[in-house]
Amino acid sequence: MEYKSFKDFYPFYLGEHSNMTSRKLHFVGTCGVISLMILFFFTGNPLILWALPVVGYGFAWVGHFIFEKNRPATFKYPFYSLLGDFRMFWDILTGKVKAF
Repeated sequence: MEYKSFKDFYPFYLGEHSNMTSRKLHFVGTCGVISLMILFFFTGNPLILWALPVVGYGFAWVGHFIFEKNRPATFKYPFYSLLGDFRMFWDILTGKVKAF
């Protein structure tokens, strides 16, 4: 299916992240990415940028391959998946999506 909007994509994204351990791993990875971005902002060290995909995708892909047993949506919908990750992070923080 081709998604014409993020609004249409997000329910699919949440369905691909139904396992609570996977959601927790995504949450931790996104916390790591945000922390690294803040660290980069204050230090300007470009080596930090190399760690962003390792931290972000590392936690997420463990969640997908080990706990969800599915293929990350990033492979087919990279932009919407990135937005979905930050939206799910926010929704977990605000209690709209359960993970903890």
